[in-house]
Amino acid sequence: MKILFVSLGCDKNLVDSEEMLGTLRAKGFDFTDDEAQADAAVVNTCCFIMDAQKESIDHILALAERRTEGSLKALIVTGCMAQRYKDEILKEIPEVDAVIGTTEEAKIAEVLLEILVGGKPEGEGGRLLLIGDENARTGTEAERVVTTGGYYSYLKIAEGCDKHCTYCVIPSIRGAYRSVPMEELVRQAESLAEKGVRELILVAQETTLYGTDLYGQKALPELLRKLSAIDGIEWIRLMYCYPEEITREIAEAMRDIPKVLHYIDMPVQHAADSILTRMGRRTNRRELTEKVAMLRELMPDICIRTTLITGFPGEKEEDHRELMEFVEEMRFDRLGVFTYSKEEGTPAAKMSPQVPARVKKKRQKELMLLQQRIAFEAAQDMEGRVVEAIVEGKIVGEDVYIGRTYKDAPGVDGVLFIETGRELLTGDLVRVQVTGSREYDLIGGIYYESAE
Repeated sequence: MKILFVSLGCDKNLVDSEEMLGTLRAKGFDFTDDEAQADAAVVNTCCFIMDAQKESIDHILALAERRTEGSLKALIVTGCMAQRYKDEILKEIPEVDAVIGTTEEAKIAEVLLEILVGGKPEGEGGRLLLIGDENARTGTEAERVVTTGGYYSYLKIAEGCDKHCTYCVIPSIRGAYRSVPMEELVRQAESLAEKGVRELILVAQETTLYGTDLYGQKALPELLRKLSAIDGIEWIRLMYCYPEEITREIAEAMRDIPKVLHYIDMPVQHAADSILTRMGRRTNRRELTEKVAMLRELMPDICIRTTLITGFPGEKEEDHRELMEFVEEMRFDRLGVFTYSKEEGTPAAKMSPQVPARVKKKRQKELMLLQQRIAFEAAQDMEGRVVEAIVEGKIVGEDVYIGRTYKDAPGVDGVLFIETGRELLTGDLVRVQVTGSREYDLIGGIYYESAE
């Protein structure tokens, strides 16, 4: 039996998808990207913002048509939308055979077998609803199916969140913060290294709080040391680090452990204190400025990525101007801007005044144009430097490879075009001299040290 598996949303959701794929493979299922060949389909959904919800619904409805036609024998919906809108999915989309919440995904294989082999499931109306406690521990014994190309992989070190920002639905869907035990993470990382993974990307709703629930203190530095001791792992990258939780100890561990990249994803969301307070953020502009200064003091070459939300309820023009000034002052290496999305069930959805969509879009454009100038100037400043890069692939018909430097996380940052006649393999680590830039991306060639 062949399964079509659609994974939507963030990289944390991708880890869940890879675990479900591993569970299915262990039970003898095969996979296909061709809808016409699929016996069943699974859609792992996202509902973080309205656009993500729409994308999830569109995928489900498209596959529901094939379920109606009979070419699909089962349609399963999992993930955040399944957890949040379980009743609505079952009511509005009768073609869905089962809805599986975020803490019940290890049961994906037995659910599919019940539908495909046993006929109609025992649930109401011949449909299954598996929604467990959002605070339950998750995970599976099966080996993950790595879908990222083999040389890099995400390692989800915790589930849930305790922050309760006023715009965010995640705590109500994913539950309270729960760290994955360190020995389990080391086991996963060793398994990934055996599969050829060279770059580990640590993810969670918040990575900086790792261990506080299990060990009574922040254990990220210790985890980094244990992961760096694994043979085959060469790069370790940190994502989703809340600024107020980044301690000097964490920064010193980043500086002192050679395999940990001088790269940090640190979402700040805004810089105007009044907006940060309304957002439920636990920091202010002065503290953000001090945190950036501390990171750059300890690691002058650090690459700082951040995200902003523009058009939050009550954001005035002067708040937007303050944010623009902050971006100019901080000169972040990487920056993304989202327009505020009004999410039902969040405190921010009831706040007033709500900013008109056209104003949100205008402010987003202004911020991105500012960051574009900063990023282009930073790329030009890289000319002449020698950097280590990981090879991602080759451009067909050209002596040009695509790679990434330590400043570039896959999927969200830029790339490095490596011009060389030498044969390189995906996952190779090479030294490259930067010769130029093309907007956000760099151009370079293999660096050969001259013999003295």
